[in-house]
Amino acid sequence: MSKETMSRRDALKIGALGTAGLAMLGATNAMAAAPTEKDVKFNEEYDVIVIGSGFAGLAAAAKAAERGYKVLILEKMGRVGGNSAINGGAFAVPMNRDQKAFGIEDSKALFVKDALKAGLGINHVEMLELIADRAQETFDFAVKCGAKFQTGKKPTWFGGHSVPRTIVTENMSGSGIIQPMAAFVEKLSGCKMVTRAKMDDFVMSADGTTVVGVTARINYRFDNKLHNDDIENKSGEKKVYKAKKGVVLASGGFSMDKDFRMLQDPRMKPDMDATNHEGATAGALLKAFQIGALPVHISWIQEGPWASPDERGFGVAPLLTQQGLFVLGIAVDIRNGKRFMNEMADRKTRADAEYVVLREDPKAYPVAIGTYNTFEEQIYAAVEKGLASGVMKKFDTIDTLAANYKIPADALKETIKKYNETAKAGEVDEFKKQTLKDVKGKEAIEMKGPFYAIRLVPKPHHTMGGLKINTKAQVISANTNKPIPGLFAAGEVTGGTHGASRLGSCAIADCLVCGMVAGENI
Repeated sequence: MSKETMSRRDALKIGALGTAGLAMLGATNAMAAAPTEKDVKFNEEYDVIVIGSGFAGLAAAAKAAERGYKVLILEKMGRVGGNSAINGGAFAVPMNRDQKAFGIEDSKALFVKDALKAGLGINHVEMLELIADRAQETFDFAVKCGAKFQTGKKPTWFGGHSVPRTIVTENMSGSGIIQPMAAFVEKLSGCKMVTRAKMDDFVMSADGTTVVGVTARINYRFDNKLHNDDIENKSGEKKVYKAKKGVVLASGGFSMDKDFRMLQDPRMKPDMDATNHEGATAGALLKAFQIGALPVHISWIQEGPWASPDERGFGVAPLLTQQGLFVLGIAVDIRNGKRFMNEMADRKTRADAEYVVLREDPKAYPVAIGTYNTFEEQIYAAVEKGLASGVMKKFDTIDTLAANYKIPADALKETIKKYNETAKAGEVDEFKKQTLKDVKGKEAIEMKGPFYAIRLVPKPHHTMGGLKINTKAQVISANTNKPIPGLFAAGEVTGGTHGASRLGSCAIADCLVCGMVAGENI
């Protein structure tokens, strides 16, 4: 398409897409059109087609099937769940029953305020309100599907939240929701789940306005050795599926799409590790852009400040830091032995603080330090796992810990002394760490030891941007600013809800709530 022949509508579309649009144009022959129903022959017909089998996809499928609809779930990888199956199983539920049992005051307004602070105020508030309004109901739905949570205990306190409001699965993994929910869905009459089935494109109505199905490949084999699997991989057998009621896109984020993420943020080099599974790429998202879906916040990519350079991927460090060392322990700059952040701040604040250190010296990985009292009871098993893998180390004295990481011992001791004195006095510390208010009269870091430590590095974790949806989970068109008929979306493939940075444990809430909403409204 030349500059002379580009229509005003195409120009506006590219402008709306921004960097994503330019990337799309570079990869797809300039606004390549999706096939219409006149161009294809449908192999199979369903009421609803769901793309992706994580929290959002399974919730949408379950709700749609409960309504009596015939549902097809297409999952491009060889196993269900995607990132949902490997996350930490932490579910933020504002105003939940356990909060009330422990006298914790929470509210919809407080939840929204916390999310807006972490999101730098660019969140789409109506979506936050939807999550707050329906989180407890969605939690109950997950339990109905067979998920087991650590209920009856004081909720976990995640960074950036003003109060503890997070409930964790019994196995401390998202698999504790995915496995029973997948089994629940597969038992529902009219539900079919196919793995190694990659959605290639949408099928539009004859007039190009409505999503009426998808093209896909079954027996697809994801290949992480390819430079761009979404474009270069030709494996699998082509199929065309009709969706009489519509399609739910729940394909997740793109933190492992090394080309696309670097277009959005050039600092994210191809060799940079991420917490995501290998299949977390942008292919389905780009196909939605091609049919006019409105993009939001695409260049905002959240990094997890609790990850470690001493293990690949998500690993066990996020659990041991977020629900362990960060709660009452400290993170220090190894060059001077001093704290440099609020260890319980939101993720972006902490990741940015870590980068200040690492940009000055890329090998000076900060170290999180604490004692056994720092760890929540429910993660004691993870402590042993972390020690066995070597991602966490145990020391009898501060001197041996300091020597191991080449931290100035006297400076580190002074940092811990000051920290403990502030905590014992019940005073607000220099970084305004919210969890210290529960420590008054005691040492936050028990000086009798032993001491535990983990090296820290931020890793790409959650892509904040994606498709714009409304509170009915309908995808909004960049051309009309109205819903695209037949297209719904939920989960990390959507954008706007969390703004610049998502609060920890809000992903499950977002995915399950909006997945349910999509299944209810399609």
